[in-house]
Amino acid sequence: MSNTTAYAGMDLLRIATAGSVDDGKSTLIGRLLYDTKSIFEDQLEQIEGASRRLGEEGINLALLTDGLRAEREQKITIDVAYRYFATPRRKFIMADTPGHVQYTRNMVTGASTADLAVVLVDARKGVLTQSRRHAFIASLLGIPHLVVAVNKMDLVDWSEAVFRAIVADFTAFAGKLTMSDITFMPMSALLGDNVVTPSTRMPWFQGGPLLHHLESVSPGKRRNTIDFRFPVQYVVRPNQSFRGFAGTVASGSVRVGDEVVSLPSGVGSCVQRIETYDGSRESAEVGDAVVVTLEDEIDVSRGDMLVRRKNRPVVSDRFEAYICWMNETPMEIGRPYVLMHTSREVQAFVERIEYRVDVDTLHRDPASTLAVNDIGRVEISTAKPLCFDSYRVNSATGSFVLIDPATNVTVGAGMIRGEVKPQERVPAATVSANVTWEDWNIPRAEREAVHGHRAAVIWLTGLSGTGKSTVARAVERQLFADGYRTVLLDGDQLRHGLNGDLGFSRRDRAENIRRAGEVARVLYESGCVVLCAFVSPYRADRDAVRALFDGGRFAEVQLTASLEVLRARDTKGLYQQEAKGAALGLTGVSTPYEAPEHAELVIDTRVMSVDAAVGAVLGLVRSMAPRQVGQARPDPDNTVRND
Repeated sequence: MSNTTAYAGMDLLRIATAGSVDDGKSTLIGRLLYDTKSIFEDQLEQIEGASRRLGEEGINLALLTDGLRAEREQKITIDVAYRYFATPRRKFIMADTPGHVQYTRNMVTGASTADLAVVLVDARKGVLTQSRRHAFIASLLGIPHLVVAVNKMDLVDWSEAVFRAIVADFTAFAGKLTMSDITFMPMSALLGDNVVTPSTRMPWFQGGPLLHHLESVSPGKRRNTIDFRFPVQYVVRPNQSFRGFAGTVASGSVRVGDEVVSLPSGVGSCVQRIETYDGSRESAEVGDAVVVTLEDEIDVSRGDMLVRRKNRPVVSDRFEAYICWMNETPMEIGRPYVLMHTSREVQAFVERIEYRVDVDTLHRDPASTLAVNDIGRVEISTAKPLCFDSYRVNSATGSFVLIDPATNVTVGAGMIRGEVKPQERVPAATVSANVTWEDWNIPRAEREAVHGHRAAVIWLTGLSGTGKSTVARAVERQLFADGYRTVLLDGDQLRHGLNGDLGFSRRDRAENIRRAGEVARVLYESGCVVLCAFVSPYRADRDAVRALFDGGRFAEVQLTASLEVLRARDTKGLYQQEAKGAALGLTGVSTPYEAPEHAELVIDTRVMSVDAAVGAVLGLVRSMAPRQVGQARPDPDNTVRND
């Protein structure tokens, strides 16, 4: 059997090394490669030559991983260097991640797939800020195994007391983390003690060398082998007789005949065949790239996910997550980003930052933005639903990246905590401190008696271009001519004044509608028929406004039309801008619209004329607020006559 064939049958352990600057991470990796004879002769000659040019007395093993010229000149690690080696028992991929604070983002990237993390601590310096920082990141990433390598023991005379003090200090900090497997090892990477072979200079330590631990630790906990998740990357249809769905099994396994559903649609079928480049198979497991065919012709597209019928992830357009910000430009709340999750790409908004984590103390600090290398807990909304699990349960479906749509640069990496519950989405109305409610000076009933009609609120909702403002303006003009006290609140007008400080994030949209609802309430209490024309895309926001009014006094009118019709109308040019790539967050195109479930009136302006729509709304108003016969009509010119 060839070495290649033998290695192919071995399991793989992914390792990330981290620690403070000059703790010896690169030297440790170099020692592992050197002592396991995993260095090619020509590579060794290059490193020996580089060591001489740098004035080193012997071979500098750190140069095996410090590949960038800037790193070699400064003797620090900037980039994430990956090295591959194997022993007779296991294969390894080791990432040497940066130790400097300004490269925290690189450490997150390098450690994101690791099964085990090695955090080095300089025995002379003890547990430093960066040691704690990297331990916290390892915990945040859900890395199941942590090795604390107390390095440079040769510089403290191999002192057991020094080692025990560092163990006690780190253990006290680790009590705040969610890590159950922490192993402490004293070593000297430079001299090789307790790296590949046991140290004869530290007989008081009986734990064995690092390599023995790496060969024996179980790597399987990181991969979810239970929950079947198959993100569809591509629909394969070479002819009319074959339709398959290509992708990689993200977690769990599947067999021919298993019942599955496609998310987010929820339509079910059974697995008919599992195809690979080498032919058909009866099953597929984590990491297998396959083409799945189903018994039924159901609608499945790229970005959808096949899962078991009785084992489904969360499907939601809103979730909480920890995010590491990776860009020099700070995060902007409410700005559209592109979110990449499994094979799905959607527009996303950071709605709010719950807090920024001080990774040195683990304190939660309030923040309005995240700067480069900051880690914070945020709330994110997406234009289309995602199918996800908690990162702790399934890192494959619980992770994502954010991309700046203007530059295509990755700006953030995130780990999903869970769904934001619907009742948490819209903040409850607040009342200022030390304020007592005072009843209206002139009750609404008195005003209604004078005006000759009841007060009411008509809320027109729908996508841009459906005709909300056009219909509302015509209705108000006719009501005014008929003697009604009426006011029109238009979304664009309020955004030029009262709501001019708000953007178009989910949170700002909610605040926009909350303010509009409160204004409508004041006008309603003055006895007016209030017409409100707002896109108001979210059902919960509209329901919150409805709750402000008495039963029978608030009516929701939905205006609809197909996207093709709306794009053809495009009176404001918004659909054209969105089609050209402008990130407007246009409702119904790149952000969701939640149609009313129990609207009092639905008008399809694709088939109903403006006059007919106006007549329908007028009929609704007159049924809610009929005029009383015999009441004097108000002067339409708002002038006082002394006839």
